[in-house]
Amino acid sequence: MPNANEVNPSALSQAQHRAVSELLRVSPVADDLARRFEEAGFSLALVGGSVRDALLGRLGNDLDFTTDARPQDVLKIIRPWADAVWEVGIAFGTVGAQKAARVGDEDRTLQIEVTTYRSEAYDRTSRKPEVSYGDSIEEDLVRRDFTVNAMAVALPRKEFVDPHGGLDDLAARVLRTPGTPEESFSDDPLRMMRAARFAAQLDFEVAPEVVVAMKEMAGRLEIVSAERIRDELNKLLLSAHPRKGLKLLVETGLAEYVLPELPALRLERDEHHSHKDVYEHTLIVLEQAMALEEDGPDLTLRLAALLHDIGKPRTRRFEKDGRVSFHHHEVVGAKMTKKRMTALKYSNELVRDVSRLVELHLRFHGYGTGEWTDSAVRRYVRDAGPLLGRLHKLTRSDCTTRNKRKAAALSRAYDGLEERISTLQEQEELDAIRPDLDGNQIMEILGIGPGPAVGQAYKHLLELRLENGPMDREAAVAALREWWAAQES
Repeated sequence: MPNANEVNPSALSQAQHRAVSELLRVSPVADDLARRFEEAGFSLALVGGSVRDALLGRLGNDLDFTTDARPQDVLKIIRPWADAVWEVGIAFGTVGAQKAARVGDEDRTLQIEVTTYRSEAYDRTSRKPEVSYGDSIEEDLVRRDFTVNAMAVALPRKEFVDPHGGLDDLAARVLRTPGTPEESFSDDPLRMMRAARFAAQLDFEVAPEVVVAMKEMAGRLEIVSAERIRDELNKLLLSAHPRKGLKLLVETGLAEYVLPELPALRLERDEHHSHKDVYEHTLIVLEQAMALEEDGPDLTLRLAALLHDIGKPRTRRFEKDGRVSFHHHEVVGAKMTKKRMTALKYSNELVRDVSRLVELHLRFHGYGTGEWTDSAVRRYVRDAGPLLGRLHKLTRSDCTTRNKRKAAALSRAYDGLEERISTLQEQEELDAIRPDLDGNQIMEILGIGPGPAVGQAYKHLLELRLENGPMDREAAVAALREWWAAQES
């Protein structure tokens, strides 16, 4: 896209041409669908994010359309054409569909949404929008969140529709609202979070008047459901520039209604890195964790990086020697993480994993200069379980010192720990640490039936396994009998 200083009719015409060229890749599918709507007496246009992404040269498999047809009419048109149809969003005027198609030189599966022209607004106490249908595309576009999402391409004639200057704003990489931001955010307060999310996803700036409205209206976010807030937060965190979005949430006060633990970190000082506050340290850790991702964005890792130090404000102590300490902040932080993520309606599995990573993120620092015993290494692996790979990344990311010598020493120490883990894994199958006798063998050897004693014996043998490594059967049986004799005495 041209920059803001280069916007001119010729440049805009070129951008429109690029959008149409990008659309030609999917035009057989889009045109086919548009003709079906036309034959039924309705209009159809590609709209919103699909047009924005086409202009940016990144149109994917998700296509959003808008129409003057009512949802039941849309269903009649699209059912015979699509491979699959779903009505999950039909109460809000949206019909979803899936269509396999040949796009260029490859076979693609397109995810399609067709939404009836609409306008929606929140009542002051409602968490759900009240939907009413409109009769023109102009009426539909004015109710969209940002001008860069308020452009359309009417099909099948491919007429570009941009009544609010979205193309100019796309060229300038700025987020504005079609009407006043106050009206837009009053209609749907979640749009304030979407501003932060799009800033993070697209690396755009948010217009000053939009930022002012976000600050003034942050409290309106209280009427939005936790699920919708969580979904926007996830999209922000999984974007290419989450720091940008998170800082906007904090600076506008929106974070107080989403993740109040984050702005609370601005007031604290990290005891190891006194030149940075914990807030800035946290953003750096997040970015460093992202740099270690191997298979695309990892929500579990990114949440753990973002939340790993949230226990520090509650554990801050001023020591007599002038130092500031945060003893056990990882334990407190794990509990706070569980509480916050539960409030945001995250799945039990994700809450468990992120909380566990927060709890374990300092464990490595007991490794020091390499004095960990094999027993300690086994316990580290056992406690991390399937999160071990993420724990490695989080721990390595949690070093933001500017002292290159210190950073290199920490890196070497962790290299050493990973080598120890690798060696023991080869020798002892650490990934599946279990006692040398199973429950059935314990019952057979002791001559007892199922009950608490079997679990206690199993736990005792597991501790021996962690402490001493594998035992042969004879030694394991002897250790079990010795333990049992002590229980009976």
